[in-house]
Amino acid sequence: MSAPLDASKLKITKTETPKDPLPNDKLVFGQSFTDHILEVDWTKEEGWAAPTIKPYHNFSMDPATCVLHYSFELFEGLKAYRDSNGKIRTFRPDKNMERMNRTAKRAALPTFDGNEFLKLLDQFLLLEEKFVPQGKGYSLYLRPTLIGSSIGLGVSTPTKAKLYLIASPVGPYFGSDFKPVSLEATDYAVRAWPKGVGSYKLGANYVSCIEPQAEAAKRGHSQNLWLFGESGEITEVGAMNVFFAFENDDGTKELVTPPLDGMILPGVTRDSTIQLCVEKLPSDWKVNERKLTIYEVMERSAKGQLIEAFGTGTAAIVAPIDNIEFKGKQIEVPCKAGSSGEIAKQVNDWIQKIQYGDEEFKDWSRVAA
Repeated sequence: MSAPLDASKLKITKTETPKDPLPNDKLVFGQSFTDHILEVDWTKEEGWAAPTIKPYHNFSMDPATCVLHYSFELFEGLKAYRDSNGKIRTFRPDKNMERMNRTAKRAALPTFDGNEFLKLLDQFLLLEEKFVPQGKGYSLYLRPTLIGSSIGLGVSTPTKAKLYLIASPVGPYFGSDFKPVSLEATDYAVRAWPKGVGSYKLGANYVSCIEPQAEAAKRGHSQNLWLFGESGEITEVGAMNVFFAFENDDGTKELVTPPLDGMILPGVTRDSTIQLCVEKLPSDWKVNERKLTIYEVMERSAKGQLIEAFGTGTAAIVAPIDNIEFKGKQIEVPCKAGSSGEIAKQVNDWIQKIQYGDEEFKDWSRVAA
């Protein structure tokens, strides 16, 4: 039988040239990395090899390696946080492992025991502890990645793979305060489609978004609001899930996010936002996962029923939206004092308190040990 992933077999080789962490004001997302890399190789015949943590290094690949030709690649994104007692925490990492394995199956790459990987992640964090910055908004971004490493140009299931983890210290997404984003709703390019792979965290899902985003930037917008079909169905915003808050005709209020119908990435922050809002918003609020269109948003805005809108994701937690352009028409989204709506601010505060260990909520915060 193929060997399972086994954290007890971990072998650690420490770097002989350790770096000093950068000061917080010099941190740029994904531009500096810690001293080490976690790696686990897999073969169809033997299964998972012994995990290693070694000094950070380059990979050497044959030009015919399958990841370079057929996009056998997937990744996750999560963060580690330093709490007020100096302990290192991760936020709902079991959800990332669940999604990573689901994506691996869809990409014909090997799955693994997520709990065993989290044990490896804990050991990695304890080794790289000095790179987890202090302060609210500061964290160590973690990038687990799985690639096919078979050599050959035939399109087939990989017989070799590599699972690895690198980490980058990062600062607050918005600096000292929220910075609302302007969107261009687009239907000329499609991010995902029914029965496709939009609900999986594949690198191939991101490359197709860059050119439309660059075009939107020329017209003064930060991101695209991705639409699907003739009805203008709203799916995601940039690389984030999206929420809209409405006031209904009867005075009740509704927080809406598109459903997980195969086109939407099941975001960890999305799920956390839904659960927290269900438990903590006042009783006159309803939280619904349902389809909505750009035309509904336009109509609600015209009637004064659009309260706020925001994206959710690991990098930003929440990203307030203050404007949406669609076919030359502007939809102004309310933002208190040019910063953020009340729900976006509240969600950001709720989640950060859990991430930094200031409040306990269910079993969402894992302490590295």
